[in-house]
Amino acid sequence: MADTATTQTAPQTPPSAGAEAFRKNGLPKGAAAPKASDVDIATFDITDPEYWRQDIFWDFFARMRKEAPVTFCPDSPYGPYWSVTSYKDIMTVDTSHGIFSSEGGITVVDQDEDFQLPMFIAMDPPKHDLQRKTVQSIVGPENLKSFETLIRSRTKKLFDELPIGEPFDWVDKVSIELTTMMLATLFDFPFEDRRKLTRWSDVATGRNNPDIVTSEEQWRGELLECLGYFTRLWNERVNADPRGDLISMLAHGEHTRNMTPQEYLGNLILLIVGGNDTTRNSMTGGIYAMNKWPGQWEKLKADPSLIPSAVSEIIRWQTPLAHMRRTALQDYELGGQTIRKGEKVLMWYVSGNRDETQFHKPEVLNIERPMVRRHLSFGFGIHRCVGNRLAEMQLQVLWEEILARFDRIEVLTEPERVPSSFVKGYTAMPVRVYAKT
Repeated sequence: MADTATTQTAPQTPPSAGAEAFRKNGLPKGAAAPKASDVDIATFDITDPEYWRQDIFWDFFARMRKEAPVTFCPDSPYGPYWSVTSYKDIMTVDTSHGIFSSEGGITVVDQDEDFQLPMFIAMDPPKHDLQRKTVQSIVGPENLKSFETLIRSRTKKLFDELPIGEPFDWVDKVSIELTTMMLATLFDFPFEDRRKLTRWSDVATGRNNPDIVTSEEQWRGELLECLGYFTRLWNERVNADPRGDLISMLAHGEHTRNMTPQEYLGNLILLIVGGNDTTRNSMTGGIYAMNKWPGQWEKLKADPSLIPSAVSEIIRWQTPLAHMRRTALQDYELGGQTIRKGEKVLMWYVSGNRDETQFHKPEVLNIERPMVRRHLSFGFGIHRCVGNRLAEMQLQVLWEEILARFDRIEVLTEPERVPSSFVKGYTAMPVRVYAKT
């Protein structure tokens, strides 16, 4: 975008007529699903959103890991794809970027030819490395120290305002609010508009979710609204002295200042979603898991030094991004199967994190689990989550402040879940908090 960004406007991309993302295939909302034992697991399509809304995919992955850890689904709304479900095979794919490319996209859903949104996580070296380096210093050690003070003060203030003993939605009042405030800080985004970031994150990952958007036109329109807002911020900062926020870093970075508007939007989506979903859904998932295994809550209260281990275990147990995609650059043998050049390969982190050969009783939350930070939730190799330490810090502070003032956080009903095979998260979770006496 360079200095011409001062006069550049967001492009008005025409909508696509029949986008595959809005095909109404699969289970109707709330419908009963077949049992894992009754399907052909070797060709089963696990991307159906309803399996994820109902949280009923676990038995299918267990069968895949046991019987066919590398399987080919020949037909889905998003085309054919390979599922890689074991920890070992996922690590092979994730750390072999010369064989499995990110260039084709990072989710099972393909981008439309007329609405390409390049982002550095969906690039291969050297361009990936150069763009990633432009922004990674924002989560460097010195910045993390200053962020910790800010995160703690905001968490304390938010907890001061919670209705003790009264029902409220933990997702909205705590998880979304804390992560959105942090995102606004990273972008130096107008604080009063910070919930726009939440909406844009939901839209970006909710293209095939009718609870979020109901048409391709709406999906594109809201993303272009995001681009328009951030283009105004770029225009302000590209002619100002460099600062420490993400927009200024992109505007002044040697390898990002000449981005096209579409590339700018792609990287914005990456940074918004990356800075939102992992932390937000782990903040909720941790509370939910502690209610399922209350003994772990009591153990944590008795020994707060376990918080760092608990944070990693929560991230493993939750696995906020269920899969990441690669595209084969050559024919490759994996798990006794031949993956052909050009085929989609989905690394199911959510399955690898429940691999019984790697984790003892993986379905159980165990805050004393040994070597738990080897979980797959942040990925491995050159695409490992750039903000993983910041996410861990936010969760660390959250749990320190929870233990300081709350005796118990009660989940009142089952949470409502995101109907997505990419973002494994929550849309609502009613709770009641009880103060320490």
